[in-house]
Amino acid sequence: MTAMPPKLFLACAAFSAAMATAPAMAQAPAWPERPLRLVVPFAAGGATDLLGRLLAVGLGEKLGQPVVVENKPGASTVVGANQVAKAAPDGYTLLLAASTTLTLNPAIRQHLGYDPIKSFTPLGLVADMSLVLVANPDAQVNSLKDLVTQAKAHPDKFSYGSFGTGSSVHFGGEMLKSATGIRMVHVPFNGSAPSLTALTGGQVQVAVDTVVASLPLIKGGKIRPVAVLSPQRLPALPQVPTVAESGYPGFQMGTWFALLAPAGLPAPVQQKLEKALAEVANAPATRARMVELALTPAYGNGAAVRARVEKELPEMRAVAARADIRAE
Repeated sequence: MTAMPPKLFLACAAFSAAMATAPAMAQAPAWPERPLRLVVPFAAGGATDLLGRLLAVGLGEKLGQPVVVENKPGASTVVGANQVAKAAPDGYTLLLAASTTLTLNPAIRQHLGYDPIKSFTPLGLVADMSLVLVANPDAQVNSLKDLVTQAKAHPDKFSYGSFGTGSSVHFGGEMLKSATGIRMVHVPFNGSAPSLTALTGGQVQVAVDTVVASLPLIKGGKIRPVAVLSPQRLPALPQVPTVAESGYPGFQMGTWFALLAPAGLPAPVQQKLEKALAEVANAPATRARMVELALTPAYGNGAAVRARVEKELPEMRAVAARADIRAE
């Protein structure tokens, strides 16, 4: 038998290998081939849950598979975040994270179980939720200037309510105290409802809360808006000035939401998810619904999530250190 020339042998071997792998490649499933789950680390029914369900419907339409919302509240989003951080990086498990997850918890908790940068693949920013300083109508606080004047004249007069130690509104209240140079006693409650109930009942004179939770009471005349902590005025409260407008330029504090997947997500899956999120978040119908929920549409890509965390986390650590905010 005549020996096969080396070049011909190599060509035949390459052809045989290609033929062997072709069926496997042809049979490789296109992602996604089954439903996805979106972990929302808050209880059902709130603005974050509604935002998650809005995104789930849109993403499901874009990806061709249902996206099922799973509410996993607990420990200021730590429970849900840990679950997603430990999930397989296959694109089938996503997290609707809040700034609490990525910049507040790491500032006040030593042992989280996840790293805000290393444990996740950021897919995009979704929306901002503004905070508002509100007062009991009997407190005679019609403006931030009124609050500062009275608090400086009577340093022990004011207590402010929040929906929990280490929450975004607790950070907002402490930032207000630092910016204005006033003293107020922080009174944490277990949620917006008890905090705002205490405010309407006069147990605290002022509170910091989300515009979502505060708006019904503001419209009903039960509490008075004093200033919004966002950089711009809000469409829902156009007559209410910002803290920056009230004499403290550059002041801003709020909460925001981002879509994440576990770290190590394959690049093709990441690209497909980022593209789907961009289309859903920027759709006019999605943006209109966000505004109805008193959220501010604020889409940004995965790199924008990372940049925001890297900028904000040191700032929140400084606020926590200055105000001695620690997880309970």
